Amino acid sequence: MTFLTLPFAIFFAVTMLLLILVKQQRPRQVILLLASYFFYAYWDVRFLLLLIFQCLVVYIGARLICQSRGRADASKGSAGKLWVTISIVLCLGVLGFFKYFHFFTGGYFDALTIILPVGISFYTFQSISYVVDIYRGKLLKPQSFLKVSLYISFFPQLMAGPIVRSTAFFPQLDTNPAITKDNFEKGAQIFLMGAIKKAVIADRLAVGVDAVFAAPMAYSWSSILCAVLAYSIQLYCDFSGYSDMAIGVAKAMGYDLTRNFNVPYLSANVTEFWKRWHISLSSWLQEYLYISLGGNRKGQIRTYVNLLLTMVLGGLWHGASFNFIIWGALHGLALVVHKLFMKLRKVANGDLAVTSSGAAKLFSILGTYIFVSICWVFFRAPSLDNALTVLGRLFTFADGVQYVPIFFVLYGLAILLIHLYLYFKEHAQGRYIFLDFNKFWPKVFFILVILMALAFFYHGNGAFIYFQF
Repeated sequence: MTFLTLPFAIFFAVTMLLLILVKQQRPRQVILLLASYFFYAYWDVRFLLLLIFQCLVVYIGARLICQSRGRADASKGSAGKLWVTISIVLCLGVLGFFKYFHFFTGGYFDALTIILPVGISFYTFQSISYVVDIYRGKLLKPQSFLKVSLYISFFPQLMAGPIVRSTAFFPQLDTNPAITKDNFEKGAQIFLMGAIKKAVIADRLAVGVDAVFAAPMAYSWSSILCAVLAYSIQLYCDFSGYSDMAIGVAKAMGYDLTRNFNVPYLSANVTEFWKRWHISLSSWLQEYLYISLGGNRKGQIRTYVNLLLTMVLGGLWHGASFNFIIWGALHGLALVVHKLFMKLRKVANGDLAVTSSGAAKLFSILGTYIFVSICWVFFRAPSLDNALTVLGRLFTFADGVQYVPIFFVLYGLAILLIHLYLYFKEHAQGRYIFLDFNKFWPKVFFILVILMALAFFYHGNGAFIYFQF
């Protein structure tokens, strides 16, 4: 049951109706939790128990952490550290078995078929963040099992994020968000934006990208270049489209989820890119992994090692493949190089701030985009050999079939124009633009956009890329 299906439309309509009819806080939370469990069970009911088990682990772990230190806001002790460690190990143990068993056993158990539960990487990270926040004192008391389960299982972001922080979600539960006309209208517009990104742009670009990556030896370097650039657009529109739809669905019900993308291809360096791309994951990795490793508190060399290790583990989080490890390592090395460059630049110029010209900034943006797009080859390729073949033929200017999909030209040009507008008019900031439905013409425009989206809607395979993670 994906967002762009009739079953989801019916499911969402029924859920909204129940939330409108029921006003009390706790019954509404029960409705949302049951709806979330149904949403997840619709994919594969066998894994619903696994989701509930994870909720139970962190619920008990959080209570034991607080009990071990006498009161909720007391300083953390060795017993608290033990319980938070056990909770994290249990959560990662479940994730590790389903996601990395074959990778780390070297294929000795290939006969054992292990199905990866949808969304397990995302709700595992949310589970960990909850017990760590309790341990660090960011949450002063453990929440009820109902609230913990709803936080981890909330259906709009359950499958592919955004990764929600407990400190941002639990206060919303306490306020019992109301369903209002304004929230519903804003949610609908955000959802439509995401649907266009996914079903109109990403899914159509996928056709050409899949063809080239399936047989790279048959295509010329220029065709491969088009496929690499098309994939950068496809991945962005696919994943940010899902995030927008998730944010829109939650907004319609009165809940605010964190924004996950902020025009990342306008980044002038890799450090900035990771502040704009998959924001909920990059901030999670920084707070719960990088800082836990020591961050920048243990010297320059250790800082660079922590950066590199964080990105490698972030790559491994995406999947049990050397491709993802290489992808993470490349970004980690780029972050280290950028930090070294900024340090040398500061030494050369003293404490004086150095401003770059507009042309230099544009050149930096272009260079960052090219680097990120090349790294995406390892992200997209089904194997390391395939990735190396793609890059080899690209950089040796190999001959072959000339294939430039028309939709890459159209959507590539559209994305370029949008980014140029955001760069010059919005100072490289992407914002949700809301129409005023109290006026007549915005309503007409909204309906026309829906009709245009339906006209260009791709009816092929609509699976979200990040569902595999």
